[in-house]
Amino acid sequence: MTRPVLVTTKHRGVFFGYTDDTSGSTVKLTDARCAIFWTADTRGFMGLAENGPGPGCRIGAQADIELRDVTAVVDVTPEAVERWESAPWGD
Repeated sequence: MTRPVLVTTKHRGVFFGYTDDTSGSTVKLTDARCAIFWTADTRGFMGLAENGPGPGCRIGAQADIELRDVTAVVDVTPEAVERWESAPWGD
């Protein structure tokens, strides 16, 4: 079953996307978006998983990707999914 997740990597990447397998150190995400920058009021990457990106955050364009050297996989709340899906590219 595909689920929305936030994935961090050893290389300091923070990505939102959908996956059905998080069992290894490599994770494939569909419809992934990268958190390029987030504001302090986001409260870190866990805040991105709980609340999604807010005003002032910069979110990259959508793509299917494979992430290596995964350090964390966090479930994303329905509210956060809506904000990730509607975040304008680059804003």
